[in-house]
Amino acid sequence: MGKDTLSTLAKKTGGNTQDLGGLVKRLAAAAQPLEGKLQGAGHDAFIAFKGRVDSIANDLNAGLAAIAKGQSGMDAATRTGESDMAQAAKKAEGAANFDGAKFTKR
Repeated sequence: MGKDTLSTLAKKTGGNTQDLGGLVKRLAAAAQPLEGKLQGAGHDAFIAFKGRVDSIANDLNAGLAAIAKGQSGMDAATRTGESDMAQAAKKAEGAANFDGAKFTKR
């Protein structure tokens, strides 16, 4: 995984959070002409969906926003871990006795 993968993913997810909710609203609007043609349980289900469209859109938007926040947190943790690992490696290298590995006469 590249070092910018999670931050790029979080930015793209964050930018699309409103898009999904908007698509649900567009779906309900596009299906509006069918309302008069539906009967029985289908009609009732459509009316129930139409009444919950804003709630569904908000829930989807909030879910994607939470995913983007999690991705940002994972990105921060990965960057911190990478930095800590590099610092630990440099410290260990500075304390290593490389002369002890030489096979020459002393």
